[in-house]
Amino acid sequence: MVSFTPTEEQQLLIDTINRYATSDIRAVAHEADEASEPALDVVAKGWQLGLVPSSIPEELGGFGELSAVTNALAYEELAYGDLATAMHVLTPALFAYPVVLFGTAEQRQELLPLFLDEGLAPATAALLEPGVFFDPNELATTARVDGDTVTINGVKAYVPLAAESQHILVYARNTSTGSTEAYIVPKEGAQIEKREVLMGLRALPTYRVNFSNVQVPASARLGGVVGADFNTLLNRQRVALSALAVGVARAAFEYARDYAKGRVQFGEPIATKQAIAFMLAEMAIEIDALRLMTWEAAWKLDRGEDATREAYLAKQYADKIALFVTDGAVQTLGGYGFIREYPAERWLRNGRGFPTFHGLAIS
Repeated sequence: MVSFTPTEEQQLLIDTINRYATSDIRAVAHEADEASEPALDVVAKGWQLGLVPSSIPEELGGFGELSAVTNALAYEELAYGDLATAMHVLTPALFAYPVVLFGTAEQRQELLPLFLDEGLAPATAALLEPGVFFDPNELATTARVDGDTVTINGVKAYVPLAAESQHILVYARNTSTGSTEAYIVPKEGAQIEKREVLMGLRALPTYRVNFSNVQVPASARLGGVVGADFNTLLNRQRVALSALAVGVARAAFEYARDYAKGRVQFGEPIATKQAIAFMLAEMAIEIDALRLMTWEAAWKLDRGEDATREAYLAKQYADKIALFVTDGAVQTLGGYGFIREYPAERWLRNGRGFPTFHGLAIS
């Protein structure tokens, strides 16, 4: 029988991040969202918790191992504090984890030391493309191989921290094979447009980035001649986003539950009203279901098994439940749920975005 009881080390990590999320992130989340600017001192403190360095194996210079289950536990707690800050802290992982998993010896030796410094590593990844229907397996961004040179063309959207990053992991479709590959592109090769204005994630700077006839050496391909297993990377992205969705939904549910217990109308708490009680119960059930689906997919990833089915279903369910629970929190608060001083509307805006957050997290 599979047991998802956290190990002693995992529980310590959960407790540590929960304290950071509740004491540090939440204290600045509203102001950061209103100003559309990250609280950089809080982000720096989150980076210093060492989540990314601890996912880099010791033989590669880190001090741990890459575990999708452990990261799922950590990501839930981070998003419980605030999704924008969580994604800000985790953006360097978008570059580091694929290098850990599939990078060549030279790529690992050259690039992974960037993620062992005290400051937030200047690296990100670009997967999502503008358009109504996005399919990660049918990218419009292309990579044309000509001998020892690769020419990249395309437009990416929602690229987090692109303006501050020195390296961008760009996903593109190989024009010869049709397969999706990843290429390590220096910042100089990217045309970074002005920052995007989003409905949610307002404290996370994201950018649209153009790649026009950008030439990189063939050695810039992640994994070199062997390449990388894009399906595995895609599954890890799905699991990470599902874990973040659990954190957002849990935050909204707990706030709504506590509000309903304390809000008295006609002499009794509104939590005793059948409509409110049933809605809160359904919210709690769905959060637990999503968490277990996420853990199962993460567990299979850690075992080296094909987790495509589990990761895909978890992500699809996360998109639905994040919206359902955050909308339920707004409904529970009634008129207060529509007021910006209350966090419920921020959770709803962030929760609504999960179907569009392709490539913004990886476990």
